[in-house]
Amino acid sequence: MNLKNFSKYFIKQKMMRTVIISLIPIIFASIYFFGWRTLILLGIVTVAGVTTEWIFEKKYNRKVSEAVFVSCILYTLTLPPTTPYWIAVTGIIFGILFAKEVFGGFGKNVFNPALVARAFVYVCFPTPLTIEWSKAALGFPGGLGTYITEGVEAVSQATPMLLFRDTGKMASLMDLVIGNVSGSMGETSAVLIVLAGIYLIYKKVASWQIMAGVLIGFTGLSSILYALGNSQIPNPIFGILAGGLLFGTVFMATDPISAPKTKEGKWIYGILIGIVTVIIRGYALFAGGMMFAILIANTFAPIIDEGVNAYKKYRKESKAKKEEVAI
Repeated sequence: MNLKNFSKYFIKQKMMRTVIISLIPIIFASIYFFGWRTLILLGIVTVAGVTTEWIFEKKYNRKVSEAVFVSCILYTLTLPPTTPYWIAVTGIIFGILFAKEVFGGFGKNVFNPALVARAFVYVCFPTPLTIEWSKAALGFPGGLGTYITEGVEAVSQATPMLLFRDTGKMASLMDLVIGNVSGSMGETSAVLIVLAGIYLIYKKVASWQIMAGVLIGFTGLSSILYALGNSQIPNPIFGILAGGLLFGTVFMATDPISAPKTKEGKWIYGILIGIVTVIIRGYALFAGGMMFAILIANTFAPIIDEGVNAYKKYRKESKAKKEEVAI
């Protein structure tokens, strides 16, 4: 399909292409760490997601958005590399249908489709999403020479957050930075996620206010609870590097459609996500928490903007009245 034919079926969205570019190194890293199955899984999910959106958009003679590719990639990268194909496909169909199309398509969705898809399979198929993991390969050729890397069976080799919750042990910070840990395909290498975040901020595609707000909210509350000796809360640095917090901060929380539009609202939104993540991780049944924290914040995003705009209007009217009195 050439570019002219491509434009017949898809809405051109430069912002979405920038996000895809930022994800390419993370996709390659997932192949290196876990094997070629990650690329096959990504391809199958993308076909299912694009087809789902095309079926519903065709009914209204509308084009498919390029954003659907971003949703498919992000959703796939939040999955363990061993996720059964049929479960992954079921999730993306649910996410595109019930988090996007039922609201009217691109630009009208309240929730992030990729996160809704992830939450759906997490709740409906907990075993492959919480127990079955793969070891991260290192050295040459890493996972490039295999379909899927060796599976993890022992608790001592589980994901960093599961390991901490079950045993109180923390993975090496260097391993978390490089990506030498088990986990979802896109969340393992902190350094690649940070570089992607810098790139998106430079391109003015992602909100740095939201990213900063998440880190402030998370670091603030986790530091207080950790200092108070709460054994369920790890030190903030470990918490930031583990459990998908960075991946969610850079790619999910900054979704321009489901996030607030006002500058002040972005700060509030980000801080809310960070705080809720700490609470879920420490006191709920979920080892991660970032996914549910963002979905909860999605619910409040319109209210946050309404509150910010109402406050601005109140301040403006109050200032005008004071000026009238002064005259």
